[in-house]
Amino acid sequence: MTARRALPLRALWMLPAALALLAGLDAALLLLGLPAPVTTARLPLVHGVVLVLGFVGTLIALERATAWGRRIGFAAPALLGAGAVLLVVDAVPLAAAKLVLVAGMAAFTALYLPLWRRQRDAALLTQLLAAALGCAAAILWLGDLPVTRLMPWLIAFVVLTIAAERVELARITMGAGAGGRLLLAAWATTAALVVTLIDADAGARLLGGVLAALTVWLVRHDVARRTIAARGVTRFMAACMLAGYGWLAVAAGVLLFGHPVSQPAYDAVLHAVFLGFTISMIMAHATTILPAVLRIPLPYRAVMWAPMLLLHAGLVLRIGFGDGLGGPAAWQLGGVLNIVAVLLFLLVAVGSAIAGPAVRAPAQAAASSAAEPAPGIRIGIGAGIVTGARTGTNTGAVR
Repeated sequence: MTARRALPLRALWMLPAALALLAGLDAALLLLGLPAPVTTARLPLVHGVVLVLGFVGTLIALERATAWGRRIGFAAPALLGAGAVLLVVDAVPLAAAKLVLVAGMAAFTALYLPLWRRQRDAALLTQLLAAALGCAAAILWLGDLPVTRLMPWLIAFVVLTIAAERVELARITMGAGAGGRLLLAAWATTAALVVTLIDADAGARLLGGVLAALTVWLVRHDVARRTIAARGVTRFMAACMLAGYGWLAVAAGVLLFGHPVSQPAYDAVLHAVFLGFTISMIMAHATTILPAVLRIPLPYRAVMWAPMLLLHAGLVLRIGFGDGLGGPAAWQLGGVLNIVAVLLFLLVAVGSAIAGPAVRAPAQAAASSAAEPAPGIRIGIGAGIVTGARTGTNTGAVR
């Protein structure tokens, strides 16, 4: 099948992910106490899981299925996308929707097995473990574990997947043993998650310590520290990555105090990870993710800085002044800016893809080439976008 004929099928797989994203942003408005286009009873309660396992899981599974190249592999994104859509439909029993999501995560985890046989690599094994943790999260949720207790598992799924991708793309600067060290951190993360089921506070502190150490290690060895001085897409990618590491450090710091019981602490951890870290990484790699999955060029344009800066400005308002200082107006305004930033970046990305490659000077073209991975390197960073509310005590919805 040619790339041109395969494109409509891949685009079709993206539709459930897009619906999950829009549903999640709609729920975010509801959780912020604002009017939203669609209002359902269940939507705010499943907001976080839809976005992390539905949206993010579908995107990464789609990339992995594309990398494997077998039609059966697309069962994973199909099930995850279907599960995400069913979760937001009140008429569908919640247990049935959860079961479809479990099946999707199981198929997603299984996708890594043929990839592992093809390339026995520690970074890839870390991604397999991350998928298994995501599958475990879906199973625990099916067993009615409160979503607040599910939060560490969702964090591990996203963070370990992205960290493994960074190790894959920075082998030269990180050294040959980087994959092994990351895998060690992944097993330490898994141990912390198991502890959370026994003692939520102790497990959260352990997870915070592992995430803090992982963040320091990534910042120390990531090439972004040097490429931030470059121009064009290279500088944009570096700025996104470094900002993302900063927010991951914030989340780790909050977790060091134990399981976030208060809504402000809970809100800060989730949005630092799923917006500050994850969306920064998706923005950084957007120009390589879309071509890898859909084979549609997505040229870098300077206007991409606007949603990126808006995202982080919103997070400073929401987490710093809203959650940190107890300012409800700042918290709500920050949440709105986050939603606008995500939608704006999507519009910019679609517009850039439609407009096609920009005419670039030789120096800019060289910088862009240096920022992109060599042919054959997979790009598959997913993004969980969780935007929502903070009122009273922790109610159990991922917000």
